[in-house]
Amino acid sequence: MNTLNELKCTFPARSENEGFARTMVCAFAAQLDPTVEELADLRTAVSEAVTNSIVHAYRNDEPGLIAVTVRLLPGNVIYIRITDKGCGIADIEQAMQPLFSSAPAEERAGLGFTVMQSFTDRLAVRSMPGRGTTVTMRKKLQHGAE
Repeated sequence: MNTLNELKCTFPARSENEGFARTMVCAFAAQLDPTVEELADLRTAVSEAVTNSIVHAYRNDEPGLIAVTVRLLPGNVIYIRITDKGCGIADIEQAMQPLFSSAPAEERAGLGFTVMQSFTDRLAVRSMPGRGTTVTMRKKLQHGAE
């Protein structure tokens, strides 16, 4: 993977850091001259991924970290990887189904992965129970390519 530029950041899995994460990714992506719509898509996808880590990976207020890596790739492609070391996902296929939630008692919509898929070109999820989850997203930004 030929990387043109890269950003790495780690922060505590706290709800107040979700806004920081999405703003940080979008500020970094600004180098590719995205449209307002493309930035909104990125904000939404990152928000969902980070919120999933905060809400589902670290249960019962246990402390944990979220790591974000953003890479700008040739062809105006942005690569985003969000990793936690939380409880992991036992059944990724089931977790990626619309309306599925591992926390139904908390009235979660169960649309996080669906939203991420709809706002990116490629979504991959790797997870191991007890070891954490990695969400990788790619999106080709059209505006800067003109």
